Amino acid sequence: MLRLGRYVINQWHLFIPAVVFTLLSNQLSLLGPRYSGAAIDAIESAQGVDFSVVWENVIKMIVCYALSAILSYVLAVIMIHLSQKITYKMRKELFEKLNTLPVGYFDTHTTGDIISHLSYDIDTINGTLSHDLVQVMTSVYTVVGSLIFMWQISKPMILIFVFTVPVSVLFTRYRSKKVRPLFRARSKKYGELNGYAEEMLSGARTIEAYGRQNVISERFNDRNEDAMNAYYNAEYNAAMLFPTINLINNVSIALVAIFGGVLYMYSQSGAVLAGSVLFITLGGVAQFVQYSRKFAGPINEFSNILHEFQSAFSAAERVFRILDEEPEPLDLPDAKELKEVKGNAELDNITFGYTPEKTILKNVSVTVPKGKTVAIVGPTGAGKTTIINLLMRFYDPQSGEIRIDSIPALKIKRSDLRLAFTMVLQDTWLFHGTVYDNIVYGREKATMQEVKAAAKAARIDTYIESLPDGYNTVLSDDGVNISKGQRQLITIARAFLSDAPMLILDEATSNVDSRTEIQIQGAMNDLMKGRTSFVIAHRLSTIQNADTILVIRDGEITEQGNHDELIKLGGFYSTLYNSQFS
Repeated sequence: MLRLGRYVINQWHLFIPAVVFTLLSNQLSLLGPRYSGAAIDAIESAQGVDFSVVWENVIKMIVCYALSAILSYVLAVIMIHLSQKITYKMRKELFEKLNTLPVGYFDTHTTGDIISHLSYDIDTINGTLSHDLVQVMTSVYTVVGSLIFMWQISKPMILIFVFTVPVSVLFTRYRSKKVRPLFRARSKKYGELNGYAEEMLSGARTIEAYGRQNVISERFNDRNEDAMNAYYNAEYNAAMLFPTINLINNVSIALVAIFGGVLYMYSQSGAVLAGSVLFITLGGVAQFVQYSRKFAGPINEFSNILHEFQSAFSAAERVFRILDEEPEPLDLPDAKELKEVKGNAELDNITFGYTPEKTILKNVSVTVPKGKTVAIVGPTGAGKTTIINLLMRFYDPQSGEIRIDSIPALKIKRSDLRLAFTMVLQDTWLFHGTVYDNIVYGREKATMQEVKAAAKAARIDTYIESLPDGYNTVLSDDGVNISKGQRQLITIARAFLSDAPMLILDEATSNVDSRTEIQIQGAMNDLMKGRTSFVIAHRLSTIQNADTILVIRDGEITEQGNHDELIKLGGFYSTLYNSQFS
């Protein structure tokens, strides 16, 4: 709550005017009952009705309410701007924070849940700031102001609220403690629902291919029902608050009317002398009843919007939980810039596991000289991609050391280390933009001539030229409007355009047909010339010319050598290679 408050205070240029307009609007609104009470006293005067006084007070009352309405409108506009500024800043900080988190965070959190933080949670906070915050500020001022005016009118009648207000406060506090965990659970369930929906929609083709629509729908319905139940439990328990508080306040207003009527009768009968604390006029009773309604109204409103605050606080907790996540570790103080990279790479006795309970790589050591190509093969889950993750410092090993040009990776600036590599992965990633924008992603200052040369080397230039707008053709999100193989070729063209001295190919040709694979293999060989290359491949025919082939099984290097050496060895590689032609 305090952290959310700091966001509001930081927008002081909007917050201060909002507070001023709130005070003015409510002050004018509170003056209205005084003028209406004065008008009633003028009507009831023993000397007869003084219409000039009556109309004077009626006009003052109308002016006060009209100005209050105008100020309330201006206040609403200011609060909309305030809430938008805050939510803009929160979204900006949240997205920037996500960009600083290590890859491991995204490996353990669903995309849908993360998106839920950016959309649903911040929208919930926005609704509270733009509407409910105004009501709270108004309520506080109205309650205090009404109490002061009631004290001036009749001190004895204030005693009624000595009993009713504490009951309202204690009950509200009790329900708040019970309701807040329910809103926290509601936000969590909505995040899980969004995560599942995003996961299933991204695999729509596979779901339809296997005819699993009904099963997936049933599972979605289960999660949808959980989210609905969480929503119901939160809203149901929160809804119980308003009727109870409303009952207490209605009882207090009824007591005010009864007690005020009794005092007025005694005042008229002469049993209570004018000037006594018990003396009250009919106008005074009318004023006190109006102020008591104003006093009780905000309490009702606050109890009604309290569940919205609970929801906003739960959403804010989820947002701040990400903002409090540990970012990717900073570079060491003595970390060096990596300039004029030669491309020598060493993995020295590397041991690593994503969790302490399970070790993926066990004492892996390999030396890759400048310009050489190393292919990594092995069964699924052996640790091939893990080596790539460690080279890029997406993770750091538990023991051992990785060196680039004899410099320990931990002593190299992480940004420089990653820029020394260019990657072509099995899972292509294209963004919404032109073909040109996607190819120059890693080298934005490249000329059109260089882009076309890269596309030609990747054997995708002819296809691009055939598109309606050529290189200016807009690709939809992730390039779903072109085939998977064409998406892969565009990412290969992106790699061609990069000047990085080291190359990572992780199943880079897995999404192209055999004929296209043969066509681009020569271009890939040209791409790898002079570059230190790490190649992960299941099609062993694509790595026969690698300088060194590493066979990894159960996290250990079991065989090492070139293609001919490993075939002669007659081990796992030979069996794996021959099985592809059986």
